[in-house]
Amino acid sequence: MNTQKKGGRRSGRRRAFEVLYGLCFAPPEGDDTARAVALAPEARQEQDQDTPPEPADGDDGHAQGREEFARALVAGVWSRRQDLDETINRFSQHWKLARIARVELTILRVALYEMLYLDDIPLKVAINEAVELAKRYGDDNSKNFVNGILDAVARAVEHGELRVR
Repeated sequence: MNTQKKGGRRSGRRRAFEVLYGLCFAPPEGDDTARAVALAPEARQEQDQDTPPEPADGDDGHAQGREEFARALVAGVWSRRQDLDETINRFSQHWKLARIARVELTILRVALYEMLYLDDIPLKVAINEAVELAKRYGDDNSKNFVNGILDAVARAVEHGELRVR
């Protein structure tokens, strides 16, 4: 994967995280995936006003790919959040879903969606990107918590104990 694609996906992943995190506080009525996805450009516009674009994304067409990746993540995570939450429950020993902070829960959902549903993203990349999000948005313990759960999921996938869809 080239640097520009990596930078675009990282930025798209961050934007998807921000939209999904916001949905933890004001979810659309029912299972309105289309409404959730429609929020993705709003997050992009708000962030673009606050922060300059990442150098790897530039104005050479990668911004569109970043937005498409963000929309795909939001749609995928939102539509499969129940399955993702069941997986989180299975691998988060001694932590009920209600006790997991929304930042970590959202990061776990995004990473698990990538690990279980996107075959072009290696497990280790999904874990690394999730740890980076945890460092950026979480507290001092977030990265270890996220890494521990995702590492356990990756081992289960590698041993055939958890099916990749």
